[in-house]
Amino acid sequence: MKILIDFFPILLFFGAYKFYGIYIGTGVLMAATVLQMALIYGIDHRLQAMHKITLALVLVFGTLTLVLHDDRFIKWKPTVLYAAMAIALAVAVWIYKKNFLKLLLGSQLTLPEPVWMRLNILWIGYSAFMALINAYVAAYYST
Repeated sequence: MKILIDFFPILLFFGAYKFYGIYIGTGVLMAATVLQMALIYGIDHRLQAMHKITLALVLVFGTLTLVLHDDRFIKWKPTVLYAAMAIALAVAVWIYKKNFLKLLLGSQLTLPEPVWMRLNILWIGYSAFMALINAYVAAYYST
């Protein structure tokens, strides 16, 4: 059930995009993400920081896409999200000496400290890689 809640906004976006275009798809994505966050809040009685960031980015970039009628904004949203995640994890671990990944997932996983550090570094690399790949696709490929 949880996996369905996690993926239904993106599935609805791609369905709406395929049949109605990027602007209807963007509106569907925005509405579905708001509904998704309401469901998560109803189940967990809270939203994690990542949920709040995702919701804010979808609403800001979606609004810019619709108001300015420019699809570049919604295409850059994943790049900004992944880059922000990579930067936040890196700054937290290397400047503040805190492992945000452990803070977020520590209640669900029990791992030794070196494993948490490796996992955090892998997530930094993954997020940076995804940001770069999405930036390339957004910049050089058509909608």
